[in-house]
Amino acid sequence: MTRRTWSDRYNGFFKGFRGETDAGPSRPERRTLLAGLLAAPFALAQDTQKPPASLLPIEGAVDGVSGATTQHWLSRPLEPVKGALPKGKIGNLEISRLIFGSNLIGGYAHARDLIYMPDLFKAYNTETKVFETLYIAEMAGINTMITPSHELPLIEKYLRTTGGAMQTMVQVYEKNGSFVTDIDAAIKNGADTLYLQGGVTDRLVQAGKIDVLHEAVRHIQEQGFPAGVGGHSIKTPMICEERGVGADYYVKTCHHDRYWSAHPRENRSEFSIIGPNQDDHNAYHDNIFDLFPEETVAFMGTVTKPWVGFKVLAGGAIHPRDGFAYAFNSGADFICVGIFDFQINEDVNIALDTLAAIKDRKRPWYG
Repeated sequence: MTRRTWSDRYNGFFKGFRGETDAGPSRPERRTLLAGLLAAPFALAQDTQKPPASLLPIEGAVDGVSGATTQHWLSRPLEPVKGALPKGKIGNLEISRLIFGSNLIGGYAHARDLIYMPDLFKAYNTETKVFETLYIAEMAGINTMITPSHELPLIEKYLRTTGGAMQTMVQVYEKNGSFVTDIDAAIKNGADTLYLQGGVTDRLVQAGKIDVLHEAVRHIQEQGFPAGVGGHSIKTPMICEERGVGADYYVKTCHHDRYWSAHPRENRSEFSIIGPNQDDHNAYHDNIFDLFPEETVAFMGTVTKPWVGFKVLAGGAIHPRDGFAYAFNSGADFICVGIFDFQINEDVNIALDTLAAIKDRKRPWYG
């Protein structure tokens, strides 16, 4: 008997849940997909050797072999979703008000000085887990994700494998003084809309290289796509509006600073997010993303283009009920949130409750 490789078993597993027929693949039911995804690691483990007796659980001892000592998501059903997420429009795209953020998939933890967190995030988010997570997000009503251009091949594989319809709002990067190469690659790899990555854009604005932004936005639009500009500093959308860069929308950080690890206000300086001094304890250390929240709210209130608020939970420091309400009430038209699989339905329900309860929003909805 020929021993099957991991790749053989993996491909066989996905062939089963793709629902392929002579007429082409059909999208599997959520229950079927999740059952297959959750069973896959166990199926793949069947050929492995059993652990030695010395590693088997001892009666009354903590079981560190077969599973978590405190059962969490797998031991209970997902919270039912209360309804359909409202949508807005950017260009011709209909986009859910809650957008899935891919930082957790890529290992961008924003975990202050917990240096192991990026590796932990990447170890948790295997390809199978990523597919499962995106599928759950779609079933819960999230129809768009923000992702960097280099992750598009993985997302395309997810779409092809599951028959999914997740839209991509793609961060593009400047290389050798131009965004054009990355824009063209992202379009080739299936981007639905593109925006200039926030950290990169902040650096260009700080350096006064606004012509590079003009070229990039114009090139995206000439290819027939909505073009956005990202940023952490409020100076970025301010200068883009002042200089007529022509963005169709902005992706700008939006959170308050009423949390314990927020960088002290007296030590904040514009653009410090893109140039932290790791040797100075009083300098920026990956612990705040909207340095001057009141300035963000005031200026974005004057902008008549869609605004995607991101980092609305300050990298996990603010509870979603608080962060979602702050961002939507402050004028964000959409919010982007990094979400683990077991948090998706809960966060969708929080977004639904938040949107239904909005009373004091002063900025009109754009998009």
